[in-house]
Amino acid sequence: MNKRQKNILNYVIGPVLFVWLSYSIYRQVQHQTDVQNSWDQILHAFKQFNRWELFAAIALMFVNWGLEARKWQLQIKGIEQIGFFNAFRSILAGQALGFNTINRIGESAGRAAFLHEGNRLRGVVLSFVGSMAQIIATFVMGAIALLYMRIFILDENTELKGLSIFWLDGLIYVITGGVILFTLAYFKLAGLIELLEKIPLVAKYRFLVEKLEDFHWKELTHILVLSFLRYSVFIVQYILLMHLFNVAIFWLDAAALVGVMLLVMAIIPTVTLAELGFRGKLSLLLFGMVSTNAVGIIATAAGIWLINLILPAIAGSLFILGVRIFRNSK
Repeated sequence: MNKRQKNILNYVIGPVLFVWLSYSIYRQVQHQTDVQNSWDQILHAFKQFNRWELFAAIALMFVNWGLEARKWQLQIKGIEQIGFFNAFRSILAGQALGFNTINRIGESAGRAAFLHEGNRLRGVVLSFVGSMAQIIATFVMGAIALLYMRIFILDENTELKGLSIFWLDGLIYVITGGVILFTLAYFKLAGLIELLEKIPLVAKYRFLVEKLEDFHWKELTHILVLSFLRYSVFIVQYILLMHLFNVAIFWLDAAALVGVMLLVMAIIPTVTLAELGFRGKLSLLLFGMVSTNAVGIIATAAGIWLINLILPAIAGSLFILGVRIFRNSK
């Protein structure tokens, strides 16, 4: 491919992706039945005395993606050093590209698009480390949240529809056992990669996975701590919006139920198109056990969806305009 053809692709692919992503986001938001009502409530909140909670939730969105940007820097530092702004831009672009994929698995490709040509595939592979860390954080806290719900929320007058205490106990044991094994695999990643490289097909593409062997336990711990901090940000955002929309729930109960919801959403594959509806129904199922404010519960779910997913995806689609598939050789 000659230089002229590369330049054409460079300046066409970015705008095409931007148009496609923008239209996709618009269509998906348009098809969400609860968005208009929730958006009206969010706009109304700007006029209220306690509107600071909405601004705080939006500010925490930047903290959330800032933590993820730092994680991205740590994951790829073995192949390429990038500044914090470029890492942040990559994260938002990943949000945009992951918008139409199951559980947003396309995020890795969006992030890696801003790396140098020879590092993009390796960047996608290295993103697996951050995903593992976030899964561990979600499942560890989710297991604790399930246990809290089992002891302090569920009783003879309050039960979770469709799940008996017997099956809930079994689920807690299974998740606890699974997260222990997964955490061991996370910290023994180098050994696992060495074993996998003995498989001929994996050995053939060793250059893609070899950098996974270089992660020291201190680096893995750092990434895991950042993942737990991101998880804490999610919890605080939910509690802020619940208070904003007058969902009267004790903060510890709210934190536990949000943890259960995040756990379920991590287990069940969804795409962003269906996520708001699923998030809303799941929120009503869980928070409905301790609150009768169904409108506030739905508004909270939609508010989190708009703040944490839609706004970053819109910003990321703008950054996609700057994608250069090919770069001039030095």
